[in-house]
Amino acid sequence: MGTNTNAVLKAEVIVEEAELFQKRKQVGILGGNFNPVHLAHLVMADQVQQQLGLDKVYLMPTYLPPHVDEKKTIDSQHRLAMLELAIADNHNLAVEPIELFRKGKSYTYDTMKALTQNNPDTDYYFIIGGDMVEYLPKWYKIDELLTLTNFVGIRRPHYGTITPYPIMWVDVPQMDISSTLIREKIKNGCSIRYLLPDSVIHYIEEKELYVDGF
Repeated sequence: MGTNTNAVLKAEVIVEEAELFQKRKQVGILGGNFNPVHLAHLVMADQVQQQLGLDKVYLMPTYLPPHVDEKKTIDSQHRLAMLELAIADNHNLAVEPIELFRKGKSYTYDTMKALTQNNPDTDYYFIIGGDMVEYLPKWYKIDELLTLTNFVGIRRPHYGTITPYPIMWVDVPQMDISSTLIREKIKNGCSIRYLLPDSVIHYIEEKELYVDGF
């Protein structure tokens, strides 16, 4: 075997070892309407990032969720602005606007396919509430989706954890806060203090959002 051949083989081994030890990025995705984003969303994202040791968790606003009436969703520009304000002081969290840019109905399979193609060095962890796990069989192309991402389930009281799908379960402090509750409080002139970040409250007040409940 010639010297050149040995050199090539040695170089290939070095490349393979470098690829083997190269750390892949570990990224969480928390999708939602975020209409508006509130503290329960942020606690969930932050807890998953910390407990699983992820590099970052991206909050991903949907443009038009397949199951949500678009008339009840404010303009995506506002939802994106509120998310950016909400995570501004946490370097472990970020915003992923891919579905807003794509527009149309937001199917998780299409989104994760695009993200994995655009970021081949990243392993994704898609975060869902324990109440959503039972609906996974109805998700669009669920079997194909399982090849694109790992599912992380947030345990919820009164919801089981038995499922035929591989789920990584995480315990997160329970907070009885919802975007619907916040919208109703604003509509009725009630305080929303301590339910979402002050920066988001100021934005809502400045833009006079949700005065009609939506």
